[in-house]
Amino acid sequence: MVNYDAMEYPYASRRMTTFAKNGMVATSQPLAAQAGLDILKKGGNAIDAAIATAACLTVVEPTSNGIGGDAFALVWVKDELYGLNSSGPAPQSISIEAVKAKGHEEIPTYGWTPVTVPGAPAAWATLSKRFGKLPLTEVLQPAIDYAENGYPLSPTLAHYWSVAYKKFSKLCTGPEFAHWFETFIPGGKLPKAGDIWKSPGHAATLRQIAESNAESFYRGELAEKIDAFSKECGGFLTKEDLAAFEPEWVKPLSVNYRGYDVWEIPPNGQGMIALMALNILKGFDFDAKDTTETYHKQIEAMKLAFTDGLKYITESGQMSVTAEELLADEYADTRRALIGSEALTPEPGNPRSSGTVYLATADGEGNMVSFIQSNYMGFGSGVVIPGTGISMQNRGHNFSLDPAHDNRLEPGKRTFHTIIPGFLTKDGKAVGPFGVMGGFMQPQGHVQVVMNTIDFHLNPQASLDAPRWQWTEGKVVELERHFPEHLALALERKGHQIKWASLGNYFGRGQIIWRDENGVLSGGTDMRTDSSIAAW
Repeated sequence: MVNYDAMEYPYASRRMTTFAKNGMVATSQPLAAQAGLDILKKGGNAIDAAIATAACLTVVEPTSNGIGGDAFALVWVKDELYGLNSSGPAPQSISIEAVKAKGHEEIPTYGWTPVTVPGAPAAWATLSKRFGKLPLTEVLQPAIDYAENGYPLSPTLAHYWSVAYKKFSKLCTGPEFAHWFETFIPGGKLPKAGDIWKSPGHAATLRQIAESNAESFYRGELAEKIDAFSKECGGFLTKEDLAAFEPEWVKPLSVNYRGYDVWEIPPNGQGMIALMALNILKGFDFDAKDTTETYHKQIEAMKLAFTDGLKYITESGQMSVTAEELLADEYADTRRALIGSEALTPEPGNPRSSGTVYLATADGEGNMVSFIQSNYMGFGSGVVIPGTGISMQNRGHNFSLDPAHDNRLEPGKRTFHTIIPGFLTKDGKAVGPFGVMGGFMQPQGHVQVVMNTIDFHLNPQASLDAPRWQWTEGKVVELERHFPEHLALALERKGHQIKWASLGNYFGRGQIIWRDENGVLSGGTDMRTDSSIAAW
């Protein structure tokens, strides 16, 4: 065997934009992209392909998502855009007082306490029922096959598997975490790039979900298993919480940015942060991409939008201000006026005074899907339901225990959510789906990709390849290693506190599919992960 390091790339390489006519699937794992394409070739549509890819990703990229995670989707069908929010609420038995009674001053990262109702399986079933062409049993079969027969780990996947193992070995030592180690560290051996990993528990669970249209997960045998393990470990989640859950069809939000409509899922998702930033930025003229003033204004707009988002975004019915108020042009004007020549320390405004796997699919009929699902932090809570392969998310970690905060923890409430699919239209016609995953990087990635496309006319691959920045707090901005150094120094002179990131993976992993007026698809896929585009 040839000896090499799968994570060592000493020379720059270049990816080209992918073109196709009949169908395209773009995501972070080649096996999942190919699974979606196989479904298209079997007569499925873009919705079937999205479901197949999403289910497959729970198996072939469990470091980022799982069966016990949440999902959001933007679906373009017959010249109309539909939004699906399949994020689950907090259990009915949880409360600020109950969490503090367990000795916590904030929601913990791991264990049962941050676990909310998973929405991903319901998203698959709901999308399939409304828009799919093939039965769910056929659409989920590729994922079942990979779980049952195994597959070799790809390089980035193996890296994050190792990161999680080291972290969980130190922080997740209680009995409630034992099944994570049994499932993902089989025989006590950490799988490495090229090693085969399989999970019969995943396969059996996916088969039950497929055969029951997800009923087993929410009101059947799988729900009973989740309920039993939660009770055994003193968790808040119950089978009654699962049985009460239904995904919500929502009206997507948009802003018009230089003649294009940019679409996001409304709160409780953070997509509105990207829209607020674009609303501020559309009041400026940008002559070129790689200039100090371009980056300075982008960063300042994002800081202002993010600060508002973190203060106000939660379950839409419990926000103290409305999405319409936050997206009003008049409010964008007041926020834009704060941007000067120096970096500012952002504070939330008052509009009433005037952060996963992402995939994009398209078919030859004109249908397109922007889909995202996540366990939140890597493998999630560290809780795996015995014998099922179900990794439970830790989405509840985003709740606040401050009773005065808009995003305070309450029973049955959905928290501020980091995962956001994006979609672009122009003059009522689809341009296509886009997304950049990665926690709180996501709206920042959306803004950068949209501007790369619209303002700077970059092709979809170049839009994703461009070096990224990420605002983290105060005046701190992290930059990728290939960001131009002279621009970094110029930003420092404007008061930005620049930090160079050691890894590019923290800047999100994106996918884009655009459709032109002739129906030709063009796609880009992120160099920051194992991603690929499958097309025909």
